[in-house]
Amino acid sequence: MRSVAVIGYDGAELLDIACVTSTLDGANRLGADPAYSVHLVTPGGRAITCDSGLRLAGERSLERSTGPLDTLVVSGGLGHRRAAANQRLVAHVRRLAAVSRRVSSVCTGASVLAAAGLLDGKRATTHWIAADQLAAAHPAVTVDPDPIYIRDGHIATAAGMTSALDLMLAFIEEDHDAELARHVARGLVTYLQRPGNQAQMSMFTAEPMAEHALVRRVATHIAANLSGDLSTAALAAREGTSARHLTRLFVEHAGVTPGRYVRRARVEAAAHLLASTDAPIAAVAARCGFGSAETLRQSFVRRYGVPPAHYRATAVRNRRAERVSG
Repeated sequence: MRSVAVIGYDGAELLDIACVTSTLDGANRLGADPAYSVHLVTPGGRAITCDSGLRLAGERSLERSTGPLDTLVVSGGLGHRRAAANQRLVAHVRRLAAVSRRVSSVCTGASVLAAAGLLDGKRATTHWIAADQLAAAHPAVTVDPDPIYIRDGHIATAAGMTSALDLMLAFIEEDHDAELARHVARGLVTYLQRPGNQAQMSMFTAEPMAEHALVRRVATHIAANLSGDLSTAALAAREGTSARHLTRLFVEHAGVTPGRYVRRARVEAAAHLLASTDAPIAAVAARCGFGSAETLRQSFVRRYGVPPAHYRATAVRNRRAERVSG
């Protein structure tokens, strides 16, 4: 069997744990061969109190667990800082990682892997709300807050909570085949498989912008006129203000400059069109305000880590899989 150790601790997020255990159990129920043998590993083998207040019984002691392991998963949660500061816990994570074929974390569990030195020199992700903190605490780690999960060699980091489900589906496909992963996804009534480079947060689904009338008007204009002149100077002139003042307002209320806001709006709109239409890439580029298909490609690679054609191909495969499985 494929031995999987899920490390939990007081303050771990229940969903981080359940998305791992339930997804792999789903594979077992559908005939995964070899099957997954999944255990919750805790300090001393004791029960842990999740950050929701629910108690989970530990199945194995962290200190007494040995390898070899197929997969090591470190959960995240509100208790991740205490866990990452616990030198004994971190040392045992480092020890088990050395005897694991594959190492991963969910959400803020990345801070524990980073504390163990396992992410040094690697690209990693975590929950978007904790990304800046992780990057500041561990400058040797290249933290990318956008993807829902990242694979760098034999180490994988998932962005948070339900992204663990996506990562486990990717593991199942890797270990077995795409068909089994699709059947597990159907059983869980979830999207068949989001690509790892899909953004955690989209500006079109994020929380509403701060209540500043001018910034809100400009943002609305940007979304409705992606192919137009959206230079900071043009946007400022439209509102009868200076480019410097508009930039100050955007940084204060939107967290980015107008230029960065425009670039993100355009590339996210392009991603939506690539995934949902058959329009040629050049047409998508023009519709979203990019000067050429090459300019779109460069912006897309910076944002998503893959070129537009690759992103579209992944979306097409997912749609076909949905039709077959449905």
